[in-house]
Amino acid sequence: MSEIILHLTSGSGPEECRWVVAQLAVAFAREAKEAGVTCECVESHDGLPSSLLLRISGEGAAAFVSGRAGTILWKGTSPFRPHHKRRNWFVGVSIAPEADAMVDLRDEDIDYQAMRASGPGGQHVNKTDSAVRATHRPTGLVTTAQDQRSQHANRKLAKLKLAMVIEARRTHTEAQGRQAEWIVHKQLERGNPVRVYAGPDFTWRHG
Repeated sequence: MSEIILHLTSGSGPEECRWVVAQLAVAFAREAKEAGVTCECVESHDGLPSSLLLRISGEGAAAFVSGRAGTILWKGTSPFRPHHKRRNWFVGVSIAPEADAMVDLRDEDIDYQAMRASGPGGQHVNKTDSAVRATHRPTGLVTTAQDQRSQHANRKLAKLKLAMVIEARRTHTEAQGRQAEWIVHKQLERGNPVRVYAGPDFTWRHG
């Protein structure tokens, strides 16, 4: 069975774009069900996430993802500023890199540290030391994961996050050190959307 991780980001957009990220996750889950594939959030999040990871799995995962990676446009009135003139709000959707396939992300270069989960988290966060902090020694980059059901799964997620940051830093060589961390969330190309949604019910506009 295929499994693909999608990264949804509001870029440097305002809270409306973060709202679109949350709504898009719901829309993708609805569309995935209709397509016969599974779509689930990898991590818990608040109401206005600037970034989300979605796990798409099933035999039709690749086909489902193919038409959704890129810039997504939502057309509508701001749910927070009803008198705002802007009606086009952009978010980005990209396929996360395959961590195990990255030659510059070797397990022997990563230090994993178990820690206790913090914050409200999702329903699967427990009181055990299942959360994981991953440190990539060659770069000094650090990521954490705590929302998966086991320490093994959190190790896998923490490594995926490292892969995303390393890939972002490779793509944007001018960024150094910790500056690369926010590139994962801020990078977004506006215009030429691959899909357009509209209205408060987040209806997909065909064509």
